Amino acid sequence: MAVLTTVLRKIQMKPSKIKTLKGKKPDEAPAEVSRRSFLSILWSALGLAALMEFLWMTFSFLRPAKPGSAENQANTVIHAGAVASFVPGTVTAFQSGEFYIVRLDDGGLLALSCKCTHLGCTVPWIEKEKKFLCPCHASAFDITGNVINSPATRSLDIFPVIIENNIVRVDTGKRIKRGNFDPKQVIYPPKV
Repeated sequence: MAVLTTVLRKIQMKPSKIKTLKGKKPDEAPAEVSRRSFLSILWSALGLAALMEFLWMTFSFLRPAKPGSAENQANTVIHAGAVASFVPGTVTAFQSGEFYIVRLDDGGLLALSCKCTHLGCTVPWIEKEKKFLCPCHASAFDITGNVINSPATRSLDIFPVIIENNIVRVDTGKRIKRGNFDPKQVIYPPKV
């Protein structure tokens, strides 16, 4: 018990001893950092780190993509399937390419982007209502991608459709912006 009391007394320094430590030369005195100066240094370091991260994100956002990057060289033609697998009057979603294959009642095909032309939200096809409805701002599009309810001001974008040997392929690397639906945009399979 006496040893514990002695250790505790040595730990608790009297104010007179603290004054003598402050009076010693800097190389002899223990380094003392006040709480205020420690917090000041900590907040300055955190602020500098936040500033550096902000500058890095801004630079990354503004820097254009390199023309030879892997993203730009990726194969963008997606194999959608046989023409016969798309029933007239239906819409088939392709999540990998973020598009829909629309088979119109007359047999023509369209590849519509699944992104709303207002703010880029994903627009699902609502089979019961026979239209694309944007969940973000209530834009609506018909089966050809034409706007039937604003705030969207133009039709859904389309992708080129290629039909070879009765196989449908979609080139997602060539998005086509359009104002309204034009029957010339529909691709028809060759008649056998």
